[in-house]
Amino acid sequence: MIAVSVLIPTFRRPDEFLRAARSVLRQRDVADIEIIAIDNSPEGSAARAFQTFAAESPLPFRFAHEPRPGVAQARNAALALAQGRLIAWLDDDEEAAPTWLAALMRVRRQTGAQSVFGPVRAAAPAGATHAAFYERIYSRTGPQRSGLIDKPHGMGNSLQPRAMFESDAPFDARTDQSGGEDDALFASWAEAGARFAWAHDAIVTEHIDKKRAHVMHGLRRAFAYGQGPCELAWSAQDYLSLARHIGVGAAQAALYGAASALLAPVSRTQALGLLDRAVRGAGKVLWFVEQRFYGEALARQPA
Repeated sequence: MIAVSVLIPTFRRPDEFLRAARSVLRQRDVADIEIIAIDNSPEGSAARAFQTFAAESPLPFRFAHEPRPGVAQARNAALALAQGRLIAWLDDDEEAAPTWLAALMRVRRQTGAQSVFGPVRAAAPAGATHAAFYERIYSRTGPQRSGLIDKPHGMGNSLQPRAMFESDAPFDARTDQSGGEDDALFASWAEAGARFAWAHDAIVTEHIDKKRAHVMHGLRRAFAYGQGPCELAWSAQDYLSLARHIGVGAAQAALYGAASALLAPVSRTQALGLLDRAVRGAGKVLWFVEQRFYGEALARQPA
């Protein structure tokens, strides 16, 4: 029986997919792994990379083409192929450390948590200006020790039982354009009493490509991150929490925005860090302004 299915959805990143998938081959102290890949580009750009990896992989490897672009579509298609008792998620721009999967599984056994998350260490392209800013935006940090946590993180670099994904399409296709397909799912799990945990040693490196190493792209992502809590509060009809988030966001936008402007002539790096916080605050205030990073919006960009 397959113990763990490692799911890697990919969109127009064939070389990055190979790096991610090969890092799964280097996992230690874990047996009975399979790798599942979904090509989510309409034109099927990963076909050659899939064939290359199939020829070299000693682990079971299965893949499919889901031509409807969108993060929810890709994740649902990957789940449909998975046969493992546990599901581990690895994004196509991530590279897992050799102890990654074993660390996730160990913390799950120790805590009894239904969902376990690990840190993401972003790496900017060589020679990128403001590398520290991009690495802060795209990294995921957490407690210094493994254990139970109050809130979930993103689906990339996480582990859950297959049984947690009850329906045929657990990820909501309405999030295909904006992302956040995991937020609603985690919220429903939390409401049902699921526990979350942090695996401090389950490290993956996220390689930031040149398309994302631009200040405006980073700030757009910061804005979207800020919107998340408000969107969840609205979905839950928790209007008191929504109002509280908006108030906090307004204060953050004003205070951090002013501090960023004052620091800009002295330290551009520190000013960008403060601007990141200001923009996240603005995202809370303007939580209803839709952001489109995925799906058709991404597919319309040149292949």
